[in-house]
Order: sequence, then C-alpha cells, then structure tokens
Amino acid sequence: MPNSERGLEVEGPLSSKDDKKLQEMTDHGPDPSRTFRETVEFYLIDYRTPVGKGIDIAIIFMNLLVCAIFVADTYDISDGTRDFLWRLEVAVVGLFLVEYLARLYAAPDRRRQISDVYSVIDLVAILPTLFQAVLPLFGLTLNIAFVKTIRVFKVFRIFRFLRFLAAPHLFFGSISLEVVKLVRLVTTILILFFIGSGLFFYVESPVNDRVQNFGDAFYFTVVALTTVGFGDITPVTEAGKWVTVLMILSGIVLIPWEASKIVKEWVLITRRTRVLCPKCGLEDHEVDASYCKRCGHRLYHQEVLEDGLGRD
Repeated sequence: MPNSERGLEVEGPLSSKDDKKLQEMTDHGPDPSRTFRETVEFYLIDYRTPVGKGIDIAIIFMNLLVCAIFVADTYDISDGTRDFLWRLEVAVVGLFLVEYLARLYAAPDRRRQISDVYSVIDLVAILPTLFQAVLPLFGLTLNIAFVKTIRVFKVFRIFRFLRFLAAPHLFFGSISLEVVKLVRLVTTILILFFIGSGLFFYVESPVNDRVQNFGDAFYFTVVALTTVGFGDITPVTEAGKWVTVLMILSGIVLIPWEASKIVKEWVLITRRTRVLCPKCGLEDHEVDASYCKRCGHRLYHQEVLEDGLGRD
C-alpha cells in the first residue's frame, strides 16, 4: 500500500524496522504457505488489517488500564475495590505475558528479541505482578520491603507506549507524519510527568502527610518540572529530594527542548499547502515548493504560492 494511502508522507524507505518487515510480507499479497510462526509475527506488527488493528487497540487499552490501576491503587479505596483491581491487574499482566511469549515465539532471532529494549520494558511491566501473584503459591512469604520495591517498578509500565510511539504509523497511518511527531512529543512529556509522580509518591507517601495519593504527587511534579515552586508540598526524605532534583533537571533540559520542537512542528504544518503532483499524486507540499518531494517532478511554483496565499 502506498504511503499516501496510509496518510504518512515519508521520504525514502519506511523508517520503522517493523514497517519494512510488514511491507516485505504484504507486497505480494496473502501468502497461503505462510507458517503459523510467520502469521503470529505478521499480526503482531500489522496495522492495516482488522485483526492487526484490533490487536493494537487491545494492547493500547490494556496499557491505559494498567496505568489507571496503578493510579487508583494509591487512593483510599475499599478493600473490595482494591481486591477487584488486583484481580484485574493480574488478568491484564497475564495478557501481557501472553503477548511477550508470542513476540518471542514469532521472532526470527529470539536471542536478539530477548535483549530488545521493548522486550526488556515488557518484562519490567510483567515481573512485579508475577512475583506478587506466583511466589505465595509456592509458600514463599514476601518481605514488605521487597513488595514495596517491586511496586515501584510498576510505574515504568507506561514505557510500553514507546513501542507505538516509535512507529511511523501511529493511529494506523491516518494522520500526517508531522502530527505523529507532535503526538510523540506531547506523550513523552506526559510519560515524564507520570514516572516522576509515581517515584515521588512511593518515596514520600510513607512519611509525608502532604503526599497522600498519586494526585498529590502529580501536582508536585508539575510544579517542580515547570520550576514554579509554590512550596505547599516539599520532599522530606533524602530519596524524595533526589527524585525532585532529577525531575527539575529533566524539566530544565527536556521540557523547553521538547516544547521548541512542538512549536517547530506547528510552524511546519502551517507552511504546508495542497497542490497535486501530476506524476505521483502527492498533495502535501511546502508553500514555496518547486519540485515534488517524493518523485522530484516539476511543480508549478506560481500555483503553489497562490494556493498558499489563498488559504491565508
């Protein structure tokens, strides 16, 4: 399928490793001789067929759900609700484990798959709940300190979204590459906020009366990362102070940098205009473009400028 039909105007070859593999598997249409392993691999990276889209949507929903469970568990809720959330978490993490094993089974190089950064993230998302659920079945008593430690790692489950953010076909290729980049930048900032809030909550909540739930920690994180510093919530532990220092440094370095990239993307979007290339059919070009950025065919410079001015 051409890039224009997917909504992504990418110069040159597809930039994602999975996209290249997917293109190789679909260029010649359905292959009835495809093995079961190859079929599993195809649907795990596919975003075009209903099955592939359904798998992606289900994984994204489960990622959101497990993050919501993490947040809800920090609030003062009833024992019945907390027990329900625990069972729900076990079920979701069980599906994460199935996904992890499926990716490992389908991978052409399993050793490389195990060391892949996204596989490591998947393991970090799975192991805390797996330890809590499985070890007691073997009569092993979990130390409170150990439980608190593995719970901290649950905050890193939000990194599972990076698998989707890294692909150029975000939202199944229905949006332009510039908007994809914008979504990535905003999501990256939200991930930083989420991780900072989770870490600050776990190190401060046991001793800090002003940090009672994730909402309090998130409020402090926003204030710290934006360097506002109201002073109504302050860290009282050494670990909390170090987390705050790291958050402020990341706020000083990353947020202005990411914000400048967002502004740059918006400027690029506003400089786009729609003029049809008579050779390849690409419509999205710069306002002052003289040649098609995909095929190099001559565009009528005056037509492009008039179209851009008419839109203003």
